[in-house]
This record gives sequence, C-alpha cells and structure tokens, in this order.
Amino acid sequence: MSAGVEPISRRGFATTLAAGAIATAAADTRPNILWITCEDIGPALGCYGDNYADSPNMDKLAARGMMYRNAWSNAPVCAPARTTIISGLYPPCTGAEHMRSMTHLPANMKMFPCYLREAGYYATNNAKEDYNVEHTGEVWDESSNKAHWRKRKPGQPFMSVFNLLITHESQIRTRPHNWVHDPAKARIPAYHPDTPEVRQDWAQYYDNITTMDGQAGQILKQLEDDGLSDSTIIFFYGDHGSGMPRSKRWPFNSGLQVPLIVYFPEKFKNLALKEYKAGGTSDRPVGFVDLAPTVLSLAGIRPPAYMQGSAFAGAHPGPARAYNFGFRGRMDERYDMVRSVRDKRYIYIRNYIPHKVYGQHIDYMFQTPTTAVWKKLYDEGKLQPPKSYFWEAKPPEELYDLDNDRDEVRNLAKSREHRQILKRLRGAQQEWTQSIRDIGFLPEGEIHARSKGSTPYEMGHDEKRYPLRKIMETAELASGLEPGAAGELTKRLADSDSAVRYWAAMGLLMRESVDGMRKALSDSSPNVRAVAAEALGRYGGAEDLKKSLDVLMELVPADKNGAYVSLLALNALESLGAKAAPVKAALKTLELEDKASPVRARGYGKTLAGNFN
Repeated sequence: MSAGVEPISRRGFATTLAAGAIATAAADTRPNILWITCEDIGPALGCYGDNYADSPNMDKLAARGMMYRNAWSNAPVCAPARTTIISGLYPPCTGAEHMRSMTHLPANMKMFPCYLREAGYYATNNAKEDYNVEHTGEVWDESSNKAHWRKRKPGQPFMSVFNLLITHESQIRTRPHNWVHDPAKARIPAYHPDTPEVRQDWAQYYDNITTMDGQAGQILKQLEDDGLSDSTIIFFYGDHGSGMPRSKRWPFNSGLQVPLIVYFPEKFKNLALKEYKAGGTSDRPVGFVDLAPTVLSLAGIRPPAYMQGSAFAGAHPGPARAYNFGFRGRMDERYDMVRSVRDKRYIYIRNYIPHKVYGQHIDYMFQTPTTAVWKKLYDEGKLQPPKSYFWEAKPPEELYDLDNDRDEVRNLAKSREHRQILKRLRGAQQEWTQSIRDIGFLPEGEIHARSKGSTPYEMGHDEKRYPLRKIMETAELASGLEPGAAGELTKRLADSDSAVRYWAAMGLLMRESVDGMRKALSDSSPNVRAVAAEALGRYGGAEDLKKSLDVLMELVPADKNGAYVSLLALNALESLGAKAAPVKAALKTLELEDKASPVRARGYGKTLAGNFN
C-alpha cells in the first residue's frame, strides 16, 4: 500500500447523509450488494474467536450472516490483491503480480463493475482502487470518497464498496497513540521478539480494528436508516492479512487469510448456497479471485468463462475448490518470487528465489517499530529460532500444519511422515501454475517486452512467445538448490530463450558458481547480464569484480534500460556490499527514473540508491 495513507475521515461517509435519500419503492427485484472492506487485517475479530479483539458490529453481523474460515486474499499486499478482485483473474497470468505495476487486459475482458453497470446496476467505490491493470472503460458510476448508493436513480439496484483505511499498516505506527488494548495482554506470534515496541504495535493494530468496527457500524446504520437492510446482501472482508511484518507481503497463511462475513436477508436467501445458516461458518476455501464471479452471479449475470474464480453464491454458483492459491512478486523495490497453496489444514510454499532472505530491506516496511527492533536484535545476535528465521535465507520448500502450528514456524517439508502431503500440495501448485499460464517466471521487464502489440495475458497463452514448461522446469531446477544441477544449468546458459538463460544464471548465482558467467556478461538479455554480473562480483576475482561493476553501471540508468532492468541492477549492486564502493559516487550522477514506467513505481530506484549513501 502506498505511503502516506491517511485514516478515514468521518466526513468520508457522514457527508453523504444529505437530505433526499433515494426512495426505495422499486420495480427492480434484484438484490442490492454492499461491500465493506478494510485494510491489513487477518481474522482478528471476536466472532472468529479472538478474545483480545473488540469488534461488536462485525460480531453482530456474523451472528446474522455466515463466516468463512478459509478465505484468502490470494496476494499478501493491496495492489495485486485488489487487482485479483476487480478482474476475477490471478495476477500472475496478467503480469500484474508486482507491487505498483501496470498492465492491460485483453479487449474481451472487463473489470467486473462494467458488467454490473451494463445490467443496470449503480456501481460505486468509496474510494480506494489501487489496481495493477488499466481501467477497461468506465468502471464505476462513481469512485471517490463521496461515492454512495444514495446517488442512484429511484428503484435502481446498487453495488457499493466502502473501504476503511484506519487499519492500514501505516496506522499501526502512528504516534503518539493512547493504547486502549493493554499491550501486556497482546498475543505475540512465535516469530516476533517479545519487546515493548512489538507489544505496542500489536495493541495498536487491535485498537485500529475497534475503530474500524465503529466506522463499519455507521455504514450499516445508514443502510438500515434507508430501509434497505432487507434488500441488501452484505459482505465484509479485509484486503489481505495483518499489516504487521511477516504477515503483510508474505504468502504465508498469516499474510493471506482474511475475515469474510456474508449476510443474506430473508428475501434473498434463495441466492445463498444450501450451507448458508445465520450465525454459521463455512470451511469452503474461497479467495479474492472468487469475488467477481460471485457478485455477478448474485446480480443474475453469468460470469464470463475467462474468469478463474468460482461463484460461491447466486444464480450461477460454481464448484468448490479443494485449494486456495497465493503468490508474491516484487514488493516495492525488492524482487522475489513465491507461490503458495493451502487446503483446509496445510500450507505449502515454493520459494523460487531462496537465496534471498525473507526480510529483504523494504524501506516502507522498516518504518514500523516492530521491523526495526526485530532486525536490530537479530544483528546483535540476540535471537534464536524461530525468531531469527525472517532474517535468513529461505528453503526451496515449506510445509506447515495450520492445525498445530498457527504461526507457521515448524517447517515439515523434510518430514518423512508428511512426504505424501508435500507431494500432493506441490503437485497442486505446479498444476495451478501451468493452468493459469503463470508469467511470473519472466523477469518483469520481459513481461512487457514480450507482450508488445498485445497484452501480457495473451502473450502468456502463446506457447511460441512464452514456452512455459521449459522456463518453469529451469526455474524449478535452479531454485531446488541441488548441487548436482550446476552442470545442467551451465548448459542452459546457451538456450535460445532468454528466460531459460535467466533462470540458469540465477541457479548458478544461488550456488555461488561463476561457471559460464563471464560469457553471460555479453548476453543479449540485460536481465541475464545483471545476474551474471552479480555472481561474478560476489564470487569471482578482482578482474571479475571490475567487469561486474562496469556491466551493472551500464544497466542502472533507468532512462536507457527501463525501470525494471534498472531495479534488478541496483539490487545486484547493493548485494555486493563494500565491493560496490568504487561506483558509489558515479551512481549519484545516473538517471534513476523511467518516465515511461507507472507513476507509482518511479521512485523505487531512488529508494534503492539511497541505501548506498
């Protein structure tokens, strides 16, 4: 989420209380649909069994509706999570998995509110969008902090979204703060150190949830005051897991599990599934990819066949899935690639860039007191496992039993007892990756380069432009860290596909090998050159280092190489540590902003370069 997000103003929905509320004597018998969303919370509500939480309005809604216990945001950070919702597609197949990226959908695909509006619904969003794909025409009737169902035509059905910001990560660290929840009573996850700063952050997180709960209650009261409670289906959910470090940005269950409460008034209970029961719970795995087809189904619209989710209510319900799927790409200025899958008990995580530590230094994340004190204690050698894990390199695979390890700190990937579970979930992840045509195996710059003249989705579904199986196989080989794979990876440095060469180089870098890397310094792909230069700079000799710095400095200028190659080169330079000192002064003279890149992503290069000061 973007820096500088302000807490929601009471005027954000109070100003809509103007006289002249729309009369509800309607000819249209379709349901109204209300979504109340909030930022950065897991299922930290009283109705979900959290005794530390104070959430009376959401608890009351849950008593009237149904709670989903296995709801996932699919992405552990806002922009790709919200992109999943608005498109009904997993962002790894649209090139939109990276934070603050921007891609296009094919011409035959629309953001879901377009279909609602075409069907006569009044669709409003108040007010955050944060999508990683360009708008597909006029998406909302209104998208602003004044958007409200009250502006619709008499009798017109509505679909309205209200997004509450007070629970955002940035509000956890806002000081001064008067703590209402007692920090001494906060539950500290097994991966966090137990310090005053950490306890205060967790208590403030819960304070903000209570404030959000009151704001949500005001919206529900407006609905009741307008006489619309008996004709409106209500959803409440968070936009991804907790904003605390190692939850937000990470596709663990802690970063992906969200509260999801759905209420059907008596009038429209026929649109709920048979499992629906007031005050009940559902263990059906549902994800954000299911929200678009579900809301269309509720409106009587058959979801387009291209949507990858499954409607869990309405006139056109889809089949229940056995699994939820998650992903992580670039997070602000740092590159990574992770995929995860969970069933009702276990979560499997596949790390494709395991040589990088979990807690890469992301400037925005380090503004939270918990992050700073956690890293300080690690650097001082004061942490033991599992509190130390976040600052260390990742294993290729992780498996956690959520029934017995809610904090996901006991990795069962090498457990003989869990071998078949690991194999099953690994297979589910690989099958999903291939079925959606995951283009996250391409360096970010290549996603855009290969899709020129069409869109990333179309490119990804064209085997000639994107030979997925060959690329994925090399990524699996590279990131598996088996030492015996080095010879095969060196051979693949000569492959005709640049993404295969990129993963071959990455695999050798992970093994601290420079075999074939000197030749790769002149590869036609700038991404391969950047990886080769990092390997030679870190693990080669003095002459290798000199050539490495020359190549990386050629790749850093964003105006010449684009934002994504520039970021890759800057990350490689930083990994060299003190070895990069000879180019420190020259770095300040280079252009680090690519004017052709999305506006929101243009500052990441300067953020990285600031680490060299």
